[in-house]
Amino acid sequence: MNRRDVLRSGGLAAAAALFSPPLRASDPDPTPRGLSPLKIAKVRPILTAPHGRIRFVVVKVETSEPGLYGLGCATFNQRPLAVKTAIEEYLDPFARGRDVDNIEDLWQVAYTSSYWRNGPVLNNALSGLDQALWDIKGKRANMPVYQLLGGKCRFAVPCYAHSSGRDLSQLEDSVRRNLERGFRYIRIQMGGYGSPHLSAQADFETAGFGLPVESHMEAGPYLRATPKMFEHIRTQCGPELELLHDIHERVEPLAAIQLCKELERYRPFFVEDPFPPEAIGYFRLLRQQTATPIAMGELFNSPHEWVGLIAERLIDFIRVHISQVGGLSVARKIATLAEWFQVRTAWHGPGDVSPVGHAANAHLDLAIHNFGIQEAIQFNQATHDVFPGMPTLKEGYLHVNEAPGWGVDLNEDLARKFPLPSDPGYWLPVRRRDGTAVRP
Repeated sequence: MNRRDVLRSGGLAAAAALFSPPLRASDPDPTPRGLSPLKIAKVRPILTAPHGRIRFVVVKVETSEPGLYGLGCATFNQRPLAVKTAIEEYLDPFARGRDVDNIEDLWQVAYTSSYWRNGPVLNNALSGLDQALWDIKGKRANMPVYQLLGGKCRFAVPCYAHSSGRDLSQLEDSVRRNLERGFRYIRIQMGGYGSPHLSAQADFETAGFGLPVESHMEAGPYLRATPKMFEHIRTQCGPELELLHDIHERVEPLAAIQLCKELERYRPFFVEDPFPPEAIGYFRLLRQQTATPIAMGELFNSPHEWVGLIAERLIDFIRVHISQVGGLSVARKIATLAEWFQVRTAWHGPGDVSPVGHAANAHLDLAIHNFGIQEAIQFNQATHDVFPGMPTLKEGYLHVNEAPGWGVDLNEDLARKFPLPSDPGYWLPVRRRDGTAVRP
């Protein structure tokens, strides 16, 4: 019987016997030593704040192999202690003794272990576990995580910078400084979100409503100033610069639609968060009115929020916070879904993503075809000291090192020298003139 006949009659088992020489007693074990079964020994949170008032939550997963561990980001800056409790009291005892290799199974069973799900506290805790397991997987395979995802689609990760100013002159100076640093994608804001400095003193302040630390913003001054801001920067800095802007949900939906229509003439790279997650039904109306590219998703927790927007092509960039949705395992599925609907990625990447989380962003960015742009930040030296090996920003690109896993470590002794700030870190309200709270 020739080889073709064997394949037809004997199936895969016969083919394997034909093409593989028999094992002898003297042959080495065909299972690679580095991939022998390992168990989760402990899951624990590490809280540190080397970058000012930002509260990092990093999860360390220790294994039954001494010295082998993984790191994952679980940073929820406004509720770090709630995430810490979820990890210590629930996720650690749930995960101990389970196989570190079975990332997908671990994610699925942990996701439903609380019965109710898709909340930011539990999603961030789950992300810490998930990302740490990917870190371990890369270390065991002796590969950076991006290699496990299919390898590089680009040599490094293009990023955008943030520019703002209280007037057009200050803003232009900020833009030019970022151009000198090598950035070609720049988000422009007239002061803070919604340009609160353009609003006069609010009546709620004189009436003693709310707290003194709460700020005031009126929609009118912001809506009038933003098109002028785009016109000025486009005129002074040229047509090649890619401009981004964040509405940050600060105006009513119809006003946001009108603003996106006005900005279309300036060809923004994208306008972010025109509506809050509670008002995503307005995206259908927005798509009918303008071709301005739209980014959305920073506050999303659940697939019920992003699947429809992607599948109906109602947004152009998906912008979830990777730890907020449950980790790398979720984000890579989102990227795959988005690719088939021509939606690009723009993962959330501000200062309140830990360096481990920025590494997760960058490794996924390197490996996906439908990457769009990445938000990133220049961390201070103390953060680099606490997290050796973290990604680095240079000439507008984010670079990862080639060490196995994320390539990022954590100096726990040094991390303890940067305890969390004493205040809880609430997102303070912004109010209209009469005191009505503004989302987000």
